[in-house]
Amino acid sequence: MDALTPAQVAEATGFSLDTLRYYEKEGLIRPVERTAGGRRRYRRADVDWLDLIKCLRDTGMPIADLKRYARLAQDESTLTERLELLEAHDRTVQAQIDRLRRQQEQLHHKMDWYREQL
Repeated sequence: MDALTPAQVAEATGFSLDTLRYYEKEGLIRPVERTAGGRRRYRRADVDWLDLIKCLRDTGMPIADLKRYARLAQDESTLTERLELLEAHDRTVQAQIDRLRRQQEQLHHKMDWYREQL
């Protein structure tokens, strides 16, 4: 599975073909290799990168931060900056989790009250 078609990558990652093209255009993924006929051919490393992008998007990282991270990832000397960016995002994710847990506790409290009434 060294060379993948856009359709295979879309199926593997859950991204639409339009999203894959958009991410390439915006620099979130490196320019994808092309066949002699001009068709895109993805590598396993591209899919792995897209899986990380999906994780970051699904956890609410803004596109601007994703673009910054993608730019930083092209330079091995930026490990500290990348780590700091991910740590900041992790703090944001943790705050969201904490807020959701508090809200869930409130829901449980209300459901318990209803159960007691029944």
